[in-house]
Amino acid sequence: MKRKCSGLVIPAVLAAAASLLQARPPVQAAERFFDSAEAPRDAARLTIFYPSVGTLKALVALRDRGFLPGRGLEIVGVHHAKERTDYGESEKYVRDNKIDWVHFHTITADLTPETIFGRNPASAELERIFKLSSGVVLFGGPDLVPALYGEKTSLLTFVEDPWRHYLELTAVFHLLGGFQDPAFHAYLEKRPGFPVLGICLGMQTLNAGTGGTLVQDIWMDTYGIHFAEDAVALGQPGWHTNPFRRLAPQDKELLPYMLHPIRFSEGSKFVAEWDFRPEDEPFVMSAHHQAAGRIGKGFKIAATSLDGKVVEAIEHENYRRVLGVQFHPEFPMLWDSAPKYKISPRDKELFGCRTYLEARPPSEKFHEKIWRWFFGLLQPRNQ
Repeated sequence: MKRKCSGLVIPAVLAAAASLLQARPPVQAAERFFDSAEAPRDAARLTIFYPSVGTLKALVALRDRGFLPGRGLEIVGVHHAKERTDYGESEKYVRDNKIDWVHFHTITADLTPETIFGRNPASAELERIFKLSSGVVLFGGPDLVPALYGEKTSLLTFVEDPWRHYLELTAVFHLLGGFQDPAFHAYLEKRPGFPVLGICLGMQTLNAGTGGTLVQDIWMDTYGIHFAEDAVALGQPGWHTNPFRRLAPQDKELLPYMLHPIRFSEGSKFVAEWDFRPEDEPFVMSAHHQAAGRIGKGFKIAATSLDGKVVEAIEHENYRRVLGVQFHPEFPMLWDSAPKYKISPRDKELFGCRTYLEARPPSEKFHEKIWRWFFGLLQPRNQ
């Protein structure tokens, strides 16, 4: 038995899993900020998806660094009531730390694989959220449901939170449209200057939400590698997470992610608008085993791995303020100089991530530019 979804084949096992999750009672808090919100006048309002405690701590760290405005910016965390994350912990973190510039909005609309790429019960609510926001950020997280981008599920893909993906994919489709329904009128058609940033999973969601696909495991599908020892032999430019974590899990000083260089694509905004040179190869922090495959509607590749085999950034060709990056410029550890980490068990000395970036220009400058660019776009009713 199979089911159809916007031209995609959805295995019956996915429908069964979704029905089981649907039967689970929601455990998240039910604050619904946008029900009574008005358009921001003297402040910018950033909507974020996946407002976990870790996400909020990253934003607080960026604010402390001066990348977020100290005043005149409020943030609203949007999530679905059936996501697996306990956002009650996020609300507690905000209360305990007296953070009065963060709010929450819980969506309860019924979403299914068959309806996310078109008008659905969440459409009007999402459009209101976008209308009352100055921009959107989608953060990192677990593997997308492959059936939602038209593929079978690899044994190396681990689906943990389908409801999160239903919400974020339909949000992207409503913002940008996609190959799934070329006649759909996307929100950004009316507001092309609306800023959108996707980070790691967020970039993959931008791509899949507009009809692109994903590589389900980089080492196996892109490089044909089946063993960690062979991944080590690729060298650091080919590592998107630390292979030594599998070989020496007892070594607590190993960097849990990976610092590696990227290469800008010819004509990308990084070169044409941000004044970096084509030969610049900044180091970034990665934590992923999947990547963009076929590129979604309206996007082009903005950066790759040094060998060109892994997509590291995508930018929208029509909506110039829409950007996805496969790495993590929001991690607080990037700005910490304390020597805490090593990459290999053989390394004799520990390093601090900020010191590492400073020693490899323009790495630090590149991370700063991402945030100054994005938050510089967040103006009240930005057009």
